[in-house]
Amino acid sequence: MSIPAPPTSKSEAAYAWIRERIANHAFGPGYRLVLGAIADELGMSVVPVREAIRRLEAEGLVTFERNVGARVTLVDESEYVHTMQTLGLVEGSATALSAPLLLEDDLERADEINSRMRHLLDHFDAHAFTALNRDFHSVLFEPCPNPHLLDLVHRGWSRLSGIRDSTFAFVPGRAQHSVDEHVEILNLIRTGADPLEIELAARNHRWRTMDAFLDARHPKTA
Repeated sequence: MSIPAPPTSKSEAAYAWIRERIANHAFGPGYRLVLGAIADELGMSVVPVREAIRRLEAEGLVTFERNVGARVTLVDESEYVHTMQTLGLVEGSATALSAPLLLEDDLERADEINSRMRHLLDHFDAHAFTALNRDFHSVLFEPCPNPHLLDLVHRGWSRLSGIRDSTFAFVPGRAQHSVDEHVEILNLIRTGADPLEIELAARNHRWRTMDAFLDARHPKTA
């Protein structure tokens, strides 16, 4: 006899509800999270909502401002740019060094992850897409034989996740291009392209995401 799963707590339900809206950009950077309004929307008291928001604060997705209350965390733009520039350099190099060591099983696994990312495009979930994106790139850079370079890649990804949950929440249109570029990188690796060509493809892939984010933050006027 199977044991039924315990019911989701109100705090957990509030956390999932708020986090989803942050991830899909319904609650954008700087959005004020009014506890009473959220509690009314969810049909619960403010206590579990407050617990959920404290949890999101610990994850860096929410910040508290004096005399204002809880807001969705703003992106530190300069930190994001510096991290993406650096990650593009070190991840590009790590991917190029990994390429000769990747087996067909590895490339098929990366293909499968990218297919799952493509399926998400129809019902976009920025948080899930970002998690799969990291899985995809991990397949390609983890075999890197240079441990110092690999450590820098890991640090870059960790720093990026601390800045904000997902670039794709800000620029969902970038997701389609990202999936297509993944195919191009895999094709270069499969065909034994020059390491420099692979490195530049991986680097430019990262930098295009950065450029799309900056364009969305600072749209050019005609």
